[in-house]
Amino acid sequence: MYSTPKNLLCFSHLRWDFVYQRPQHLLTRFAEHTAVYFLEEAIFCSTDTAYLTFSRRAPNLWVCVPHLPHGLSGEGVNAQLRELLDFFFINKNAADFTFWYYTPMALTFSRHLEPGLTIFDCMDELSAFKFAPDELRWLESELFERADVVFTGGFSLYESKKKQHSNTYCFPSSIEKEHFALARTPCEPADQAAISGPKIGFYGVIDERFDVELIRGIADARPDWQIMLIGPIVKIDPAILPQNKNIHYLGARGYDALPGYLSGWSVALIPFVLNDSTRFISPTKTPEYLAGGKPVVSTAIRDVVNPYGENKLVSIGKDATEFVDAIDRILADTEKAAWLQKVDRFLADNSWDHTHAAMHKAMRITLDQQNERPLRANPVMAALKVS
Repeated sequence: MYSTPKNLLCFSHLRWDFVYQRPQHLLTRFAEHTAVYFLEEAIFCSTDTAYLTFSRRAPNLWVCVPHLPHGLSGEGVNAQLRELLDFFFINKNAADFTFWYYTPMALTFSRHLEPGLTIFDCMDELSAFKFAPDELRWLESELFERADVVFTGGFSLYESKKKQHSNTYCFPSSIEKEHFALARTPCEPADQAAISGPKIGFYGVIDERFDVELIRGIADARPDWQIMLIGPIVKIDPAILPQNKNIHYLGARGYDALPGYLSGWSVALIPFVLNDSTRFISPTKTPEYLAGGKPVVSTAIRDVVNPYGENKLVSIGKDATEFVDAIDRILADTEKAAWLQKVDRFLADNSWDHTHAAMHKAMRITLDQQNERPLRANPVMAALKVS
């Protein structure tokens, strides 16, 4: 079987230090056997000359940030990024690299290079997000043509994308069970522990997908409940967020701190609106909450309903009334042992280690097929037996 390239260059629309999620989980594992370079979007600053900075985050992993002058046109930005990328490849051979794309927008300055392998890890329907560039759709179509392998971040996204590429694999959200299992033992941070009353929590990015009115309705209906909201506020005006006394905005917290906050909650929330921006999402927090032993109430996100709702692992509600009723039932239930055993059985094989290993095998299979036989159509993760 052919080996994968010895280097990996990731083109990301997400910053490494923003929220620790799918890219970080996967790429830290690839860095155990591959040199990984994580290229972020440009920062515009007071400089006359474009330049790249490199920050080493692990023995084999670097975060690369382009710095560009203010005032460049769109074409000027792409030209400068292409020059920086060419500079990066001085004394390097692109054929020795896997190009790993999270954003099709990076094609505008990278399409002239010929890597040894091209991966599109399609974790979201980016074109449906707020402020998405108009050209994102046709750039995604181009990336599907260029990619050797496509991974999707959930089953609904897989169903949407599999017809666009003959070598598409579904890799839903995974977890580090041992990390979130820490929440099963009380380890609540002091700032949250000082707040008394039943705690209903959410962690994640608070953006256009966040159902503001749902949170307001829950807080209004149960002023004795404490709503704990952890995460950065982006792409929305903070002034629209409800300011009830029982709603607590604790801001962003690091990945290592999340189990501590989760340990103090009675119920965890997935309060996303149902619209184009959430149609294909597969929230990683669903299995993380469950691994922490916390009951979950969610809106009817497709990849939460199936499989978590249908397996009676997560409660589904459509509005504040249904959320409050579900939370009331959970708070009144003192016998959760059978539910927790069911959760643990369901999550038994769920891990980022398994996902990384299966992805790496899919990459090796692809290289083998390219060199020796035709591609098979639409493989899925379940079909891979990782050795």
